[in-house]
Amino acid sequence: MTTSPFRLHTGSLSPLVLTAFLIALLAGLPVASVGFNLFQGGTNQTWAHLTATVLPEYIGNSLTLCLGVGFGVALIGVTTAWLTAMHDFPGRKVFEWALVLPLAMPAYVMAYVYTDFLQFVGPVQTSLREFFEWRRGDYYFPDIRTLPGAMLMFVFVLYPYVYLLARTAFLERAGGVLEAARTLGIGPWRAFFTISLPLARPAVAAGVALALMETLADYGTVAYFAVNTFTTGIYRAWFSLGDRIASAQLAAILLGFVLLLVVVERLTRGRARYHNTSQRHRPPAARLQRGAGLLAMLACALPLALGFLLPATLLLRMAFGEGDSQFGERFITLARNSLTLAGLTALVAVVLAVLLAYSARLTRTMLSRGLNRLVGLGYAVPGTVIAVGVLIPVTRLDNWLVAQWQAWFGVNPGLLLTGGIAALIYAYLVRFLAVALQTVEASLSKITPSMDDAARSLGLGQGSTLRRVHVPILRGSLFTAGLLVFVDVMKELPATLVMRPFNFDTLATQTYVLASDERLTEASTAALAIVAVGLLPLIALSRQISRHGK
Repeated sequence: MTTSPFRLHTGSLSPLVLTAFLIALLAGLPVASVGFNLFQGGTNQTWAHLTATVLPEYIGNSLTLCLGVGFGVALIGVTTAWLTAMHDFPGRKVFEWALVLPLAMPAYVMAYVYTDFLQFVGPVQTSLREFFEWRRGDYYFPDIRTLPGAMLMFVFVLYPYVYLLARTAFLERAGGVLEAARTLGIGPWRAFFTISLPLARPAVAAGVALALMETLADYGTVAYFAVNTFTTGIYRAWFSLGDRIASAQLAAILLGFVLLLVVVERLTRGRARYHNTSQRHRPPAARLQRGAGLLAMLACALPLALGFLLPATLLLRMAFGEGDSQFGERFITLARNSLTLAGLTALVAVVLAVLLAYSARLTRTMLSRGLNRLVGLGYAVPGTVIAVGVLIPVTRLDNWLVAQWQAWFGVNPGLLLTGGIAALIYAYLVRFLAVALQTVEASLSKITPSMDDAARSLGLGQGSTLRRVHVPILRGSLFTAGLLVFVDVMKELPATLVMRPFNFDTLATQTYVLASDERLTEASTAALAIVAVGLLPLIALSRQISRHGK
C-alpha cells in the first residue's frame, strides 16, 4: 500500500498541527488550572467551615441526585425507546420525534415554571381548595422545591439522551436477533430482558452518563430549590466566602466526580462489541391490542407532557396572558447580549473545529487524535468548574497586562479580558468546542481521501484545499455545528453567572435573577425565548427521526 505524498508533506511539525496543538493547550488550560489548585494551600478557616457544615451535604446531595436521575432517565428513556422502536400503537409516529422535545427546556426554566404552578397560591392548590372547600392546614401538598423535586426536573428534561441512543440501538441491533428469538418461541418480555436490553446496554450507559453530567453541571435548578450541591458550593465559596482557592478545590472534586462517571461508563462497555449481521436493520413493529396500545400511548405521552407540553403552555400563559413588564427595551438588550455571545462563540467554535478536524485528517497521528480527544473533554466539565479554571489564570494575565500597559503608556486601561466578554467567550469555547468538533469530524470523515490527492495534483496546498474543496462540501455540517453551539451558549447559566461583566445580563441570567426574586411572570418572556431557540436543532433532529421511521 502506498502513502499519499500529500500526507507525507504534512509532517507532525506543520503549521496546521502547531495551531491545533495551541488550540488544544488553551482548551485544556482551565481544567489543568483547577487540578493544580488541589496542591495549593487554601484558607484553613474556609475548609474547616466547609468540612464541618456543608461538605458532607454537598457530597450526599450530589450522589443522591445522580442515583435518582440515573434511575429515572434510564427507566423512561428505555421504556419509550422500546415502545416506539418495536411496537405499533396510536400516536406512535408522533411520539417518535416528539419525545426529544424536552431537551429544549432547560432544567432551571422548568423548575421556575413548576414552582409557580404548584405553589400555595398557584392554580393547582387554589383549585383544590375551592373544590373541596379546604383552608390552609386542612390538607398536605408536597413541596416541589426539595431534593426529590429537583430529581424530577432533571429526569423529565434529560431522559431524551437515553431515549435517542437506546432507540437507535434497538432499531439497529435487535432486528434479526429478535426474529430468530421468535422462531425459538421466546416471548416479547423475555426477549426484551435477555436480548434487546443487553445489546442496548452500551447505548443506555452512554445516555445515562450524559444525563448525569448535565445534572452535576446544573446550577440554576439546585440553587433555586435550595439543594446544596458542589455547583452551589463553588459559587458560594467564590462570591460569599471570597476564597478562590477553596472554590477551585471544590471544583476539582466535582471534576473528579465527572471523570469517575466517564470511567464507569467506559467500564460498563468492557470489551463487548455488538454487530448486526442481518441485512434487515429495522425489525417489524408488533401491533399492540387496544388495552396495551392505550397503555403504551400513555407511557409515551406522560413524560412528553410533563417535560415539555405543560411547562411550555404555562410559559405561554404567563408571557401572553398575565403580561411581562420586562418585555420591551430591556428584553431587546438581553436578547442582543445573548445573541452576541452565542453568535461569536458559534463562529469561533466552527473555525477552530475545522482546523482541529482537518489537522487530524492530514496527519493521522496519535498526537492529532489525542489533541482532539483533549478538546472533547471540555463538554464533560461543568460550566462552574470551567469558569473557575478560566478566571484564575486569565485574571492573573489581565492584571499583568494592565501593569505593563500602565508602565509603557502611563494609562490604566482597565481589565482587558475579564472586564469584557472575551474571557466569557473563552469559557464557552472550552465548554462547547467539543460539540462543533464532533459534528465536523463526523462529516469530514465521509469525504474520500482521493479528493485531497486530486487537489494536490492540481497544485493546491493545505489551506487552498480546505477552503476550495472541503468547506463547500461541509457547508451544511458547519451550519449544524454552529447551531448546536449557539443553542448551548444561549442556555448556559453557571459560567455566565460567574464570568459576565458588570451590568451585563443575558436571557439566562435574567431568568434566574427574576425567578430567584419570585418574579416568575416577569421571567417568562426570557425563559420562553430560550426554549424557542432550543427548539431549532430539535426540529431538524425530529425531521431526521421522522424520515428514519418511514
